[in-house]
Amino acid sequence: MTRDPVVILSALNVEYDALRHHLTDIETDHHPRGTRFEIGTVRGTSDRVVLGLVGTGNNSAAVLAERAIQHFSPGVLLFSGVAGAVWDLPLGDVVVATRVYAYHGATSEDDGTKARPRSWEIPHELHQIATHIARSGSWTSRLPLSAPKPTVHFGPIAAGEVVHNSRVSYDAIWVREHFNDAYAFEMEGAGVAQAGHLSGVSVGVVRGLSDRADGSKGSTNDRRWQPRAAGAAAAFAVQLASELSERSRSVTTPSEIPHQGKLKVTNVAHGPAGIQGVHIDRSVVIQNTPQLPQSASDLVAELRSLRAQLDNARATGAIDTDTLQAAHAEIDQAESALSAGGPDAKSRVVMSLKRLRGLAIDVVDVAANVAVLLTAAGALP
Repeated sequence: MTRDPVVILSALNVEYDALRHHLTDIETDHHPRGTRFEIGTVRGTSDRVVLGLVGTGNNSAAVLAERAIQHFSPGVLLFSGVAGAVWDLPLGDVVVATRVYAYHGATSEDDGTKARPRSWEIPHELHQIATHIARSGSWTSRLPLSAPKPTVHFGPIAAGEVVHNSRVSYDAIWVREHFNDAYAFEMEGAGVAQAGHLSGVSVGVVRGLSDRADGSKGSTNDRRWQPRAAGAAAAFAVQLASELSERSRSVTTPSEIPHQGKLKVTNVAHGPAGIQGVHIDRSVVIQNTPQLPQSASDLVAELRSLRAQLDNARATGAIDTDTLQAAHAEIDQAESALSAGGPDAKSRVVMSLKRLRGLAIDVVDVAANVAVLLTAAGALP
């Protein structure tokens, strides 16, 4: 496994099989709660990805997405599958969600139903990589030679708990009125996006259009279009996962930087940086600093200081309340693991700190301190 694997989830067997087609050297991973994941290598590369089948609906998607995050501590979580077109986009085309709407949030009043949605936007860097892949057309090499080359669209996706197969039903009209910038209907993206948000993991949703949600959906059309749409989404998602894996390998993390004696975080570099003749690109730079925490009790004390930093970040508006609560939960888990000890304590602490790093990535001083604590946790006996 790579340091930060990419996990790709899907809801239906046709979607899962389309993803699995791109992998070799597949191994099964058994989660203690019974979930089976598969880990394989993307054909033509050395990139390892994890596949998981979550079933239909946002609730099951959220639970199993969180399970995958806890089990594998992925750098990025992707969802690949089919969807219904909200408007008249060609079947077989691919939609990459720039925003996922959980459109079933609402209040019912005497004068009608009023929308109270939640939404999650695609992380900027993930969006940039996806648009580059779409622009270059590199992903189409993963399609069958005889297959038409679908167009990739970038736009919002509406995720709810209803299979839409009408343009005149109350539900269809309501969604189109309140979310008329949405490109597709689906049923899992909101659950996966929420799990990623609470865990500090970037989430991308890739959908192939298999029906028009206009009354024409049926078993015959599904047998024709679902494999094509699932195949197109899988080809794009796997190419995206492969490029993300390559990028992950090019980044040096604090735990991989040798340290002697005293260290100090002086810079978090997201662009090229030259330091004493060594060129570092997109890396966390650690040098010249005070002593790292040397024991579990020292690390607990530093985690408590980190809580205060996070509270201050919330007070200044640098993070929101949900992020603060999720960050405190990760610190709780790390402290609990340190207190309990045991053979898996170190790995549990490292996983919690990795998720905390993702949650605090936009607050430079906090992210830098988490990077130091990751180094310290990795050095624990």
